Amino acid sequence: MASVLSNISNIIIPALIFYIVAYGIANKTNVYEDFVKGAKDGLKTVVGIMPTLVALMTAVGVLRASGFLGFLERLVRPVSEKAGFPAEIVPLIFIKMFSSSAATGLVLDIFKNYGTDSLVGLITSIMMSCTETIFYTMSVYFLAAKVTKTRYTLTGALLSTLAGVIASIVIAGFML
Repeated sequence: MASVLSNISNIIIPALIFYIVAYGIANKTNVYEDFVKGAKDGLKTVVGIMPTLVALMTAVGVLRASGFLGFLERLVRPVSEKAGFPAEIVPLIFIKMFSSSAATGLVLDIFKNYGTDSLVGLITSIMMSCTETIFYTMSVYFLAAKVTKTRYTLTGALLSTLAGVIASIVIAGFML
């Protein structure tokens, strides 16, 4: 069964590319010209969002290096322990809202310190899959799409992250 899935996954991307090119030729479009135009537009988008990306990555690096995340963990520990919420994941929740790659570094630290099968490890794993990089997504995609009025996006994203964190704690509690 695994070899069948492996073969299918090896075929999907080339088949998709072939289909797109064949569809373009069948509709009498210049596929190569359209590809080059799309690549140019993509590069313009990357250049436009690069300062935002650099600023986000720098801010996350400063937070990690400054010891702020440890301070934040110690600050919320009394309240989180009473609520049955591991304080060790508070820095992860905070960083995940800005950068998934920086959060992955924190995940590895949590796994090294507590183990992957511990309650903290399970909560971490589940939480990483059901929360979003809110500020990264809003800044990069809204900037790229030239969206200026975000209305309730931030509120909705924060509420959905809270729901994801709560669900992570509940689900991990049932798993142990």
